[in-house]
Amino acid sequence: MTTHTDSATEQPPAQPDGPHPSRRRLLRIGAGVAAGGALLGAGAAGGMLAGWLPGGVALKKALGMTGTDGTAPDATPGAVHVEQVRSAARGRNVTMVTMLPPGATASTNLPVCVLLHGRGNDAQGMVTLGVPQFLAAAVKAGVPPFAVVAVDGGDATYWHQHAAGDGDDPQTMLREELPGWLHARQLPTPRAAMGISMGGSGALQYAIGRTRGGRNLDAVALLSPAVFRTWADARTTGGYADEADWQAHEPALRLDGMQTGALGVWCGQEDPFCPAARQVARQARAREAHFPDGLHTDGFWRRVMPDAMSLLGHALATA
Repeated sequence: MTTHTDSATEQPPAQPDGPHPSRRRLLRIGAGVAAGGALLGAGAAGGMLAGWLPGGVALKKALGMTGTDGTAPDATPGAVHVEQVRSAARGRNVTMVTMLPPGATASTNLPVCVLLHGRGNDAQGMVTLGVPQFLAAAVKAGVPPFAVVAVDGGDATYWHQHAAGDGDDPQTMLREELPGWLHARQLPTPRAAMGISMGGSGALQYAIGRTRGGRNLDAVALLSPAVFRTWADARTTGGYADEADWQAHEPALRLDGMQTGALGVWCGQEDPFCPAARQVARQARAREAHFPDGLHTDGFWRRVMPDAMSLLGHALATA
């Protein structure tokens, strides 16, 4: 199965641990950690590495201490519809993927969660990630059913209109065009959003826009959200024309203007976006905030996807 990961193309903030240690030093420290692990247990050793040891992130990678990769569940998915729709806001045809739980049809009037992909990915990549199987497994486990709809947002748009004025405006597509596409297919306007990496930035922008429009989302789930606390971090991505463009669109700068029924944030400790994700969780008063060992990879997103599905389904059912 082909996998997509933002880590190869994303330019996240620099790691806080400084230069990688030399091979000799790495081996020496690794031996010490192994000895410490024998005395303190693997959990304590992992906490020590994450907390203060120089080169801790690189060392944890080398020692295989960044958490296990998740896998898509062995569950028979429901209907998956892949189609092309014309987006005037983006000035092109885009792919829209509708994922339903087993046994459901569009006429079931399920609540909808819009899923925003990461950089270097697209709507169909969410099927490759295993979202239909995760949705089926969640509903089988008792999570109230809902539909997931993914649309193309562009390779490195960060889900916002660029200052270049090229006519590509993903947020206008989400706010003004997506509801009509869904209504034509007997599905309602989205009441929730899930964003992965770059899509996390898009999901926050979408939620902020919905608040301004007086229609708050009932739930938002963020998996390793690619948000930037400073222009120095954001400028390396190529997602913003200049500092003014970043300030105009960066959701981390305007979280006080967002209201949502339930917010969940998941990000790995070894992910360079983790400090910013923690800030988002604090400032936006997340209902759930989890920062286990983990990297900026498909394996991490698959590991936490069941928890995200649970938060979304239960929030939509009780709103």
